[in-house]
Amino acid sequence: MISNSTGMHPLLDTVQLRQLADCLSLGDSLDQLAEQWSFNSSLELLATSARSMKLDWLDTDNGDFAAETLEGFPAKLIHRHAVFPLERGPGWLRLAVSNPFDFAAIDSVASALEVEVRPVMAAPETVQKLIKRHLGVGSETIDGLIALQRQQPGDVEMLEGLDPDSLEDAAEAQQASVVGLVNEILSEAIQARASDIHIESQESGLKIRHRIDGVLQKQPTPPEMNQFRAAIISRLKIMAKMNIAEKRVPQDGRIKLRVSGREIDVRVSIIPMLHGEGVVMRVLDKTNLKFSLRGIGMPETVYENFQKLIRLPHGIILVTGPTGSGKTTTLYSALSEIMSEDIKIVTTEDPIEYQLEGINQIQVHSKVGLSFAACLRAILRHDPDVVLVGEIRDLETAENATQASLTGHLVFSTLHTNDSASAFMRLCDMGVEPFLVASTVEGVLAQRLVRVLCDDCKEPFHPILADLPSDFPTTHRLDPKLTLYRPVGCDGCRKTGYHGRLGIYELLVTNEEIRQMMTQRGTSEAIKQVAIRNGMETMRVDGWKKVIAGITTIDEIVRVTKAD
Repeated sequence: MISNSTGMHPLLDTVQLRQLADCLSLGDSLDQLAEQWSFNSSLELLATSARSMKLDWLDTDNGDFAAETLEGFPAKLIHRHAVFPLERGPGWLRLAVSNPFDFAAIDSVASALEVEVRPVMAAPETVQKLIKRHLGVGSETIDGLIALQRQQPGDVEMLEGLDPDSLEDAAEAQQASVVGLVNEILSEAIQARASDIHIESQESGLKIRHRIDGVLQKQPTPPEMNQFRAAIISRLKIMAKMNIAEKRVPQDGRIKLRVSGREIDVRVSIIPMLHGEGVVMRVLDKTNLKFSLRGIGMPETVYENFQKLIRLPHGIILVTGPTGSGKTTTLYSALSEIMSEDIKIVTTEDPIEYQLEGINQIQVHSKVGLSFAACLRAILRHDPDVVLVGEIRDLETAENATQASLTGHLVFSTLHTNDSASAFMRLCDMGVEPFLVASTVEGVLAQRLVRVLCDDCKEPFHPILADLPSDFPTTHRLDPKLTLYRPVGCDGCRKTGYHGRLGIYELLVTNEEIRQMMTQRGTSEAIKQVAIRNGMETMRVDGWKKVIAGITTIDEIVRVTKAD
């Protein structure tokens, strides 16, 4: 939205504008000037400077933009001068500029297009968002790559006909422009809080998607990027210490990065697809690690009961849920709570996602015979008090975990089941005797992750009865004054309406009645009903409470759970 910026702060005088011009030309932070001149923020300072110079102010990156304005506009001018065309008419052009004192930039655009340039002032962040949204990630680097290709046509074109096993792929992948492009793809994903980066080879070209808060979002990419698909993938293989000549079998690797002072681990998986190799990268941001049971959204009753479970002297505690439901975070948070100098904790994981100080962690290597079961047998000879098994996948691991708990160890592990009650039957289906399951499993925590509404833009509304699911709490369902919240979308949440995720939980604590039912091979549904009768709240109920509290939405709960 373009405005005339009619703020209440006094206009800047000539001396102040000159100081501002010097600061912008040097690329210095405006925070000090803003504080010195009593502005609330550098953004308010820029808006007032626009008003002082009688310029329009672009107060959002979603302003008045006509797509056809980009047609014929030299991309190199956009990147070189940090400007963006907003609107074009006969003989004139409205141009978003982050530095209105850069007259050389304005003159360059005016002479290149032979138009009168009408500057519209905008924050540097706003201009960069416009560039990335409409030109795509890596567009500046792509321009450089294409220029290089034109200067040395053989460098890129020859690679199209190379033998798949040729190591000459590395030459292109190591070009400075390709290195910069891959770095930009990674840094853009990290800035966007993506947990996964998907680079997919389609018949129509290269597609990049980010998984943000559990949902995939397509990223704009310039069509020219498809020319450098092989170089991008080869560069990632080199960074992940893979065999770049091998394009016929899946490969896994790991990249360690430092981005803006933050330590990032990237797990890389590459699989041959129909139209080329597909890449998925899991981003693990070590800087943002905060393992705390208080911080992951547990209801108070679940938190208190889980605290009692993780401090038991022996037994098995299971965390269940699908891939990406936060099980590892919950287990690490539990270990962090009980970790002390008088307790030895050993874990066996595949892979080790986070390195925890004070905990002994073992990486599974199935190719050399170091499976979960083999690790667990070896761990018990290291005199542990607490053992974490990354996942119980087979009978051997399940039996070893059971024996470990019977010999006085507290065992944490995960299972892939839909709810807490199904975990008992899953172990029995693997082949563990029901009486062993009944005597060793002390509790099962089932969980899912839901997106949290953005505090800056969420909107209250009064739902109508027909829009509420049939299992929504009756007392609230019939309340005509019920107020819920829905997503809107703003710059802070990248127009999604959500920012971050939180868990919803159900904790089944084993009692004598449930142990008896397990011994007699009771059904999962029967065990679930007994647990509910004894006070267990299901994930669905926990979800509805978070909806009523204005934390998330009905759509999110329906997306990740089914009605009880």
